[in-house]
Formats: sequence, C-alpha cells, structure tokens
Amino acid sequence: MSGPTRSRAAIRARRHHGTDVVVLTAALVLAATPLLPVYGQNAAVPALATGLVAGSALALVGARLRWPGWLVAALAAVLVIVLGTPLTGAPTLAGLVPTPRGAGQVVVASFTTWKDVLTLDPPLGSTGDVLLAPFLLLFVGSLLALTLALRARVTVGALAAVVVGAVMVVSALLGTATQPISPLVSGTVLVAGLLAWMASRTGPGVRRRPVSAMVLLTLVVVGALVGAPVLADGPRYVLRDHVVPPFDPTQYPSPLAGFRSYVKADDEVLFTVKGLPDGARVRLAVMDRYDGMVWNVAGGHAAQGSGEFRRVGSAVTTSDEGVEANVTFTIKNMSGVWLPTVGSATSFDLGSGVARDLRYNDATGAAVLTSGVRNNMTYSQHVVVANLNMPDSVIGTARSANVVLPNDTGVPESLSRHASSVAQNATTPVGQARALSSWLLDGYFSHGLDGEHSSLAGHGAARMSRLLDAPPMVGDGEQYASALALMARAMNLKARVVIGFVPGAGDAETAAQARPRQTNGVVEVRGKDVQAWVEIAFAGIGWVAFDATPPTSRQATEEEQDDRAHSQPQVLQPPVQPPDPQTEPDDEVRPPQTGSPDPQPEPARWLRAVAWTAGGLGVVGVLVLPLLAVLGAKAHRRRLRRRASTTSDAVTGGWAELVDAAVDLRQGPSLVDTRRESARIVAVGLGAADLPGRLDDLAVRADRAAFAPSPPSSEQAEAYWADVHDAVAVKWRTVGWRSRVVGRVSTRSLRHRKLRTSDQRNQPSERRPR
Repeated sequence: MSGPTRSRAAIRARRHHGTDVVVLTAALVLAATPLLPVYGQNAAVPALATGLVAGSALALVGARLRWPGWLVAALAAVLVIVLGTPLTGAPTLAGLVPTPRGAGQVVVASFTTWKDVLTLDPPLGSTGDVLLAPFLLLFVGSLLALTLALRARVTVGALAAVVVGAVMVVSALLGTATQPISPLVSGTVLVAGLLAWMASRTGPGVRRRPVSAMVLLTLVVVGALVGAPVLADGPRYVLRDHVVPPFDPTQYPSPLAGFRSYVKADDEVLFTVKGLPDGARVRLAVMDRYDGMVWNVAGGHAAQGSGEFRRVGSAVTTSDEGVEANVTFTIKNMSGVWLPTVGSATSFDLGSGVARDLRYNDATGAAVLTSGVRNNMTYSQHVVVANLNMPDSVIGTARSANVVLPNDTGVPESLSRHASSVAQNATTPVGQARALSSWLLDGYFSHGLDGEHSSLAGHGAARMSRLLDAPPMVGDGEQYASALALMARAMNLKARVVIGFVPGAGDAETAAQARPRQTNGVVEVRGKDVQAWVEIAFAGIGWVAFDATPPTSRQATEEEQDDRAHSQPQVLQPPVQPPDPQTEPDDEVRPPQTGSPDPQPEPARWLRAVAWTAGGLGVVGVLVLPLLAVLGAKAHRRRLRRRASTTSDAVTGGWAELVDAAVDLRQGPSLVDTRRESARIVAVGLGAADLPGRLDDLAVRADRAAFAPSPPSSEQAEAYWADVHDAVAVKWRTVGWRSRVVGRVSTRSLRHRKLRTSDQRNQPSERRPR
C-alpha cells in the first residue's frame, strides 16, 4: 500500500474511532440519567463524570498503544482504588495516595455499595460509599464499550451497544419511580441511535439500504408508541421497592411499656440537646398498633400510614412546613435502639462509625440505631419543626384524614361506650378529640411510686378497663395516652401514641407549662421529663398533638371516688362521624414516601406481564434475529447448490461452498483467481499435511465438471460434496473459537460477489498472467 493510500486509510480509521467515542459516551450519559434523582441535587454528577472520563481515557490509550488485556485490567483496578478513595472517605497518605487499609476499604466497598444504594432511602447524597456505585458503573461501562468498539473486529465491536444497554438496565433498576427524562423518550433515542451506529459500522450505511432503514425505524417508533402506554400503566419496577428493610420494630419491646423506667431515672440526665426550638418536643417512638397487650411500632408494610424504617443518606426529603433548626444531641445515659429526634429530619450527621446503622421512618419522624444507642455519642439533625399544638379554631370543621393505620385488636368493649358518651355533644372531629382529652384530664395523676396513690403500670386491655371502669381514674402518661388514642379510634379518628420527652415537664404541673433547663443554649433532658401524648390526623392540617395526662398536682386519695361514673348518660349515642373510606392520604398529611403500592387488578397485572415478556422477546429478537437470518441464508444457499438442476452445477456449487467458508474466515481468494490458485490460497496455514493435495484435487474435479463434455454422475456429485464437507471441517478446526463464531454469522461470503477485486491480501506471490 502506497504512502498516500495508507494516510487516507489512517484518517478514515481515526474518523470512525472518533464517531465511536462520541456516540458511545453520549449513549452512556443518557443511560445513566436514572441515577440522578437517586442521589439528589446532582450529587452523583462528579462521580459519573469521573467514571466516564477515566474509563474512556484508559480504553483510548490501551487501544492506541495496543496494550494487552491483562495490562488494561490491572490499570483499571489501580484506577478504581485511586479514584474511589475520595468517594468512600478511605484513609490516604498526604491526602492523595491510598493507604493499604484504604485500598482494602475501597475493594470491599466495591461490592457493598450496591446494597447501600438499594437500601438507603433517596436522596442518598454523598453518605458513606454510595457514590462508588455510579463511578463503577460508568467506569466499567465506558471501558468495556470503547475497548470493544476500538479494538475488536467490526461485527464484534458493534456489541458495545449491548454494554450500553446493560448500563441503562442497571441504572433503571437502581433508580426511583420518577425519572428526569421520560423512559419512552430516552429508550427510543437510545435504541434508534445505537441501531444506526451499528449499521454504519457493519456496512456502507443506511443510504444504500433505504427500505431496510425505514422498516427498522418504523418498528422502533411503533413499538415505543404501542408498548409505552402499556408499560407505563402502573408503578415502574425498581429494585429498591422490593428490598426488604432489615429492621423490624416488632422484634423489640414496646417503647411505651418502658415508660416508668424513665420515670424511675427521675433527675438523672439522659441526654442534652443544643439548638432546640422553643416548645419543640423530643420524640422517641411513634406507635400505631394496639393488640390488647401493648401499643407498638408497626412499621414495615403493616399499613400505609405506618411508614417503614429505611436506611437514609445524608439528606432526607420532607413535605412538612415549620421552623427549621440544627439540633445536636449528646447521649449521657441511655440504651436501646430508639434514637431521640425532633420534628421532621432533612439531614443526619452521625459520623462514619454509626451512619450505616441509622434507620429512619419519614412517615412518623422516628429513628433507630440498629447497633444501639451508646453513651457519650453525639449526632446532629437539620429539622423542620411543625406546629403540633394547632388551635381548635384553626382546625375548624376539618374531617379526619384518610390515613390508613393498622387495625386494633383486643380493645375493651366498655371503652367504646365511654367514648360515645363523652363525645356525644361534639359536632366536629376536633371537638370530639378535645372532649375526650378534657374528660381524661379530669382524672388523677400517679406514677404508683411511694407516697402516691396505687397505680399499676402497663396499658393492656385489663389496665384500660380498670382505668375507665373502676373509680377513681388514676394513672400517668402511659395509661392516659393509651386511653385517649383508643377512644379517638373508637370515634373513627386517626390516632397514634407518641412517647418522648418535653424538657422541663418533670418540674411542671403539665407539659404545656414546662420550662426547659438550659445552660448556654444546651438543654438537659431528665428521666422525669418523659411524656406520652397522642397525635390525631386532620385533613388539610396534618398531625395535631393532644395531651390527656392530668396535672401532677391532681393526686387521688384512697377514699375519693370518681363522680363521673354516676354522671354518664344511660342512653349511648352513636359516633358523630361515620368511618371514612380508605382512600389515598391527603396531600396535607405527611404520608410515607416508601411502601408497597396498592395491588393492581388482575387484568392489568396480566397485561403488564405480557407486555414485559413481549418487550424482552423484542430485545432478544433485535440481537438474535439478524444472526439467525444469516445462518438461514447460508443454509438456504447450501441447499440450492447441492440440489442444483444438473450434476455439473452441483459439483461447482460444492467448490463455491468451500471458497465461501474461507471467505467468511477472511482467508478467501480474490474473484479473479482460478480454482487451483484458490486451492493453494485456502490451504495456506493449514496444519494437515495432505489437505493442500486434497484441495487441489477438489479444484481439478470442479474444473472437469464445468468443462468436460459429459457431466458427472449423481454418485460422483454426492461424493464430491462429502469431500467438500470434510475439507471445510478441517478448515474450521484450524482457527480459534472466536473466529469460528464470527465466521459462522459473517455476511462476507453473502456479499463476496460485490467485493472489489483489489482485496487480495492472502494471494500468493506467484501469479499466473491473465
């Protein structure tokens, strides 16, 4: 090849490689867009960009310098450790070079980061090692795709499109139900673009095949328009919605059952809070399931309004409105898994040591630390504190919110009668709730300690019956909060019990009169500050707190009887408000952001299953059908040659079959070579010593069949085809398995008559003059 010709070929190769890089990197960027809302506020963009640039650069340099595969793989591992270190916070030397411990941490995180991405609740932010996942996805994806496109043969290099498709599938599975770009748009653009790119690599382009191009484009557009409405009918499948959270609150004792253990701590400081807004309460746990024995935290998928405890990143999404604050907790003397919190969190900072153990319920604002709360630990929250003490005048006639909570079991029958009689004159839901809490506030207070009226701990069915049916009505926050929640539910109000702390309540008559002890803005929370209250949800308002615990000064004596037992009406009135249908929760009431969707009707589920199956078969068909078409065309050609109308054509067709096998292996002769010249070219490089002679004999027999005055017999033609079959088999065995696979599906022999006669790479040096 002359110098100018070689230069033009090099320019064309560089132009084609430039097209490959541009197309594949753009496709990878589009394929990774489902990951953006997972991290929020473009937090994943630096990791995605780093992975794409590093993987592309390594692939380009490796292809340019023709590095062996093992060297590229080794350098890829080094780059993952070096570039992954700042993404995981692993220890380094001088802030640049990873330490041996840091390198090991990155290696381990390369496997664990995928679990973190699935189990953390979006947006993930940059907590822990979660940014390593998008980096690895685009680093490995760009390295594989560009390496295939730049270094493999034309047909194999087109498989880089499969790598891009795999990146998009992984991104979609790790993503959320809400995408920045419509899946219909991104999928159509990606498929159409990659198909056009593959066609441009494997042939002269769609300009010479306008009919095929139009048919292909029509299939893509029609498939998108028909399949998209079906697949969009219902929630999108993402893996995070099907990962079972590891924390199960039902495996732990009821937090409310431990109410008096905090009371007994009395003046002991349990924890301190800095930055606590005025009037804010510290919640420990929110309980919405009653089983006749205890109130407990439902969580999981018990009910829509219960929410679930999920891993969260450094950022948390909330729809609450209120006062924003940064609060810092320091644990002094607490244990267990329940983590004190304030309001609705928008971010957590627990430090790298325990951040992985945090589980947060965005529907209730409660949090747990699965490894357990430890003394002297410090953590911070950025919170939004809503007004839970909404005046009745603001609530007005708002109905009970349509929040689905777990059903109660084991509730005493007398409790419903008391609720109906107490709230019989109330005309609004908030009026009912206020009437119930006011009635309970007229009871007597006692922790059952020395010097106080007898008051048993617990809040089971027997204790509730004794509280309401056996005067005097005596108890503390545990009993009164439980009674109010059950009575409110009997009136079809959506109620739940909260145990927490009101700083300074231990030194005040009521929680409303509490004044926290603080020094330099640091509030001390003591055991006697423990409180239990009830939250009731109203449509358009949200959760509103109701206190039912009597003032501490209302101490009963043994002789006192509850006169209200004699003042109850003899005729019970039905509840004022009928039960609301269980529909979707109001936008104004904070619903859980994660949970199981409502089950779809059977026809829709079947339709989606059929659509997914058809879509999967369509994708497989796009990849497999062209290969099957090539194999089918070759089989049809072979059958026509063997069953030719004359035996002479059958023998010459057998010779053509032998030559086409060599052409598919890129070892065939040119179109101007004689059969005997072609036999010598095909025999080059073969290990069988006798094969060149056998090929020359096949060439002579083919010439005799073509030019002899009498055609060969049918037996001679069949024997010729048997010898051709043996020769082709030997030829296939002389090449590697990759060449065999590529040769089987190659279209080179199908286009052999269209090849230029100048393609004479494997011709021998001795040429007979024409």
